Amino acid sequence: MGNRLSKIYTRTGDDGSTGLADGNRIAKNAQRVEAMGMADELNCHIGVLIETLPSGDRLIDTFRRIQHHLFDLGGEFAIPGSKVISDNHIEWLEQTLDEYNTDLPPLKNFILPGGCPAAAQCHLARAVCRRAERVVVALGHEDSINTASRHYLNRLSDLLFVIARVLARRDGSQEILWEQKKPGL
Repeated sequence: MGNRLSKIYTRTGDDGSTGLADGNRIAKNAQRVEAMGMADELNCHIGVLIETLPSGDRLIDTFRRIQHHLFDLGGEFAIPGSKVISDNHIEWLEQTLDEYNTDLPPLKNFILPGGCPAAAQCHLARAVCRRAERVVVALGHEDSINTASRHYLNRLSDLLFVIARVLARRDGSQEILWEQKKPGL
């Protein structure tokens, strides 16, 4: 990468535009920029989640891999027409999801975000992932996208849900079940 980021401020975005990796400039509130930002925001939430885990936790490696994928995803959005996320990424998510889901009991109720700090942060990352997916769907309505990227986010939100369940149940913690109330209560 060299000295590519030797100067952090350029003032080129002061007019409300930003540069894409292909050299084109677009409005900072364009759907493509929103997708790039959502990948970054989700990556940040995963980073916070990692910091809630004890050193050596095997989930850290899983989350670090996801962070690399999310950085690649943001780069993909920064270069219209590029394809970085592939079916291999989705297959890895599905295999990882199956691995973590194996020992969980079937859900009979909805669960509330929480159970322990790591599970709550994982649920927050899941919610942000769902928002990122909605942004990518909207981008796909106005511009061509790599559909594998949309599939990746859909599968990632499922994985984050399952891992939140794992985190809430381990070390003596518990999942918090939603209690359906009768009308008027």
